[in-house]
Amino acid sequence: MVSATDRGGARSDRSLWGKVTDALPVLAQLTGKGGDPLGEGAYSSRTRELSARTADADEVTTSVCPYCAVGCSQRVFVRNGRITNIEGNPESPINRGRLCPKGAATFQLVTGTHRLDTVLHRRPGATEWEPIALDDAMDRVAHLIAETRDRTWEESDADGRPLRRSQGIAFMGGSTLDNEECYLLAKFWAQLGVLQVENQARI
Repeated sequence: MVSATDRGGARSDRSLWGKVTDALPVLAQLTGKGGDPLGEGAYSSRTRELSARTADADEVTTSVCPYCAVGCSQRVFVRNGRITNIEGNPESPINRGRLCPKGAATFQLVTGTHRLDTVLHRRPGATEWEPIALDDAMDRVAHLIAETRDRTWEESDADGRPLRRSQGIAFMGGSTLDNEECYLLAKFWAQLGVLQVENQARI
């Protein structure tokens, strides 16, 4: 047994290891001191009955995180047709089961209480939003794009140099657009002569 000597020079009958485990209760628990190495004494009758949300899923499918271009793989747990949890896919060589904070929160994209599932429209001069059909909203957006482009189109400058642009339209992308979608959108707006194209990848 390894013994320790105190500052006064007297030899202690306690081992150095014993003193360390006394000073660190967690270490003492893990080494079996006290008869509860697994910490089961922390359980209550209620906590023993708890289980992970993934335990009773009747379907597990894989998906890709909708945020940045890394393309982390996800496991989506479904019960009774509803998503119960989303976690990183440990079989993916890209993220190896890990997800960043945004990727880990994609569960709330579907289940969040603040998520809108209806198109809202506020008419010019109105103070309240009203729900409208998606087809009606898309028709209005298309009409406004065409009307604004025609009204603000610049074919050339005062010296006759070609411009072929419209500065009356701007586009803001978002972090859930993947590379392929960004490519198509950039081509689309370029064909319309729209120059003000920006992306917000932080939210």
